[in-house]
Amino acid sequence: MKLSKMSSGGVLLTLIAAAGVTSAAYAQQADMTFFVTSVGGGKGADLGGLAGADAHCLSLAKAAGSKNTNWHAYLSTTAPGGDAGVNARDRIGKGPWKNAKGVVVAMNVEDLHSDSNKITKQTALTEKGEIVSGRGDAVNAHDVLTGSDPDGNYSTAGGDTTCANWTSSGEGSAIVGHHDRSGLKDTRHMKSWNSSHGTRGCSQDNLKSTGGAGLLFCFAAN
Repeated sequence: MKLSKMSSGGVLLTLIAAAGVTSAAYAQQADMTFFVTSVGGGKGADLGGLAGADAHCLSLAKAAGSKNTNWHAYLSTTAPGGDAGVNARDRIGKGPWKNAKGVVVAMNVEDLHSDSNKITKQTALTEKGEIVSGRGDAVNAHDVLTGSDPDGNYSTAGGDTTCANWTSSGEGSAIVGHHDRSGLKDTRHMKSWNSSHGTRGCSQDNLKSTGGAGLLFCFAAN
């Protein structure tokens, strides 16, 4: 192969094909607007607040070849004294959102928070286009941090629902959803992608104990 006679675009496509990746698949991954993080931040639910969580989404997306730069983590926060918190649903743009394989998981915010959304274990892929392990697998990592109620709003249930607004890796708790829509019982909460239950604590070990790894849902806001 004589690279000197090829355009830079041709060289790129040749290298991608040589790596076993088709140009169509590469384009889909570059245009993805939704993914589950392949790894957590490494400090349990201490993500460095919303800014740190957003930066984690951006870093992973960029490494995967995403052209989008306005990535936001699907996370809610609470405020003291009864003041309004931040709603996850208000951070992610208008949609539609598609995964690394080009599959649309929701058309808009209302669709995302309805029974008609397409989030399942097969569609809630990582930024690399890989399936995240879930209930029944050797390692269960289906708990995804959200801090949200089923409608994507901050929780008013009382107590800590966001691990101190994503700054604690010790005491506290955070609401998680199940990306595989499966749990211990066949109930609405266990089937919820964004609001299944609270964690036992905020450390990495605490998150693992209930089937998590500190993963996040990331959306490209538009």
